[in-house]
Amino acid sequence: MKIETVIFDLDGTIADTLPLCIAAFKKSIEPFLNAEISEADIVATFGPSEEGTIRKLIPDNEQEGIKNYLKHYEELHHTCPVPFPGIKALLEVLKGNGVQLAMVTGKGLRSTRLSLKQFDLEPYFEVMETGSPEGPNKINGIRNILTRLNADITTSIYVGDAPSDIKYCKEVGIPIAAAAWATTTNAKELQALNPDWLFYSVEEFRLWIIEHI
Repeated sequence: MKIETVIFDLDGTIADTLPLCIAAFKKSIEPFLNAEISEADIVATFGPSEEGTIRKLIPDNEQEGIKNYLKHYEELHHTCPVPFPGIKALLEVLKGNGVQLAMVTGKGLRSTRLSLKQFDLEPYFEVMETGSPEGPNKINGIRNILTRLNADITTSIYVGDAPSDIKYCKEVGIPIAAAAWATTTNAKELQALNPDWLFYSVEEFRLWIIEHI
């Protein structure tokens, strides 16, 4: 298979940003609840963008909650200052070989831009599709990217770390390289869903993909 287009997820694929997201959610939501909220309760709302999570957990304080989330997300980003080791070099190799790079993430646009700026990765992604507060939107996002780049689905892949990514890609018909290199990823759960490929490190993925570009 020759690969001409690679679409990346962000959280857990480009960087270990999930703990940062959880910390920012807790700081922005708990003052309105006057109580602690567990990581499990936060993760249970995932699918929509962060705006959707806040809408679900503190509907009466949605706008202030979103504003606070973005503030805390930016202030706490020093806890996740860089992408996974090898990611930037991987993107450099792909771009240098003429591979089209794009991003489809469930994150909101503002937090996505904050992270890409923090990681100095903005120049690598030609186009992006971000999340919706209404609910999961990756299927449409992937389809939109393929259209916008005039990309052939048979020479394109998606790289993501979530079980839902595998399901979405199967629905779209795009091959998926499941990324199991984040500490927050359950590799067995990914394997059970039969992704096209499963990689346990960025380096393993890099060595594989340079043989296919």
